[in-house]
Amino acid sequence: MKKILLAFQFLTIIPLKTDMAPEEAEISKSSSAFVIVGFIQGILLILTEYLSGMVFHPELVTGMILLVLVLSNGGFHLDGLADTLDAIAVRGDREKRLGIMKNSTIGTAGVIAIVFSLGIKYLSLKSLSHFLPFTYYSSLLLMPVVSKWAMVIAMFHGKPAREDGIGRLLIGRVSLKEVTASTLMFFCLPILLWVFFGRYMSEGNYAFYAILVVIVYSLCRLWVKFLEEKFGGLTGDTLGAISEITEMSFLLMVLIWSQLFI
Repeated sequence: MKKILLAFQFLTIIPLKTDMAPEEAEISKSSSAFVIVGFIQGILLILTEYLSGMVFHPELVTGMILLVLVLSNGGFHLDGLADTLDAIAVRGDREKRLGIMKNSTIGTAGVIAIVFSLGIKYLSLKSLSHFLPFTYYSSLLLMPVVSKWAMVIAMFHGKPAREDGIGRLLIGRVSLKEVTASTLMFFCLPILLWVFFGRYMSEGNYAFYAILVVIVYSLCRLWVKFLEEKFGGLTGDTLGAISEITEMSFLLMVLIWSQLFI
């Protein structure tokens, strides 16, 4: 239970607190519960869609879903995406890029990254809302789950770019045990969907989940390698960037698959 509480504290602003002061080793072990946090966020997004749909126009409902997603994350992931893109855009050595990333000011590249991130998610969700209800609602559920799993993979394969910051407590400290636990939980979701909504699922859905895992894992490895070349490792900001990019990629993959095979 403590792992789940620590995961919520690290990933969200949901006020779940533990009275016990965690040790550094416990913080890294909380990564095994990241997928659970994503699952709770996914349920929250579905509830937001249902409740706001009773009051607002469908165009606004999608905006409310994104608002709840951003607020539940505390805006940290978008901030990390902006800082990472600002640092990548600057010319200079690794130390200069890391310095840009620590700067609280958001530059042009960061603003563009935020606009495109929210825009792509909004348009993707609007498009998915015209597909079968199962495709739409399962996408809302899985979007934050996939991004949290991607963060665990990145932390396992990456190394910290600097010795300070919260990211160093997780990056490079996640063991195979946490990765295995997180992956098993991730694989349990399609099983749960099959148990409760099996009549709405086709063989194409199962194939998509298998391909999704391979693509997301591969993208994580590529991003880790790219970010290590740019910064010498990962930071908390780059983890946020990986989360945002994974969410966008997931929605686009669902759209492509749905257009071609469903």
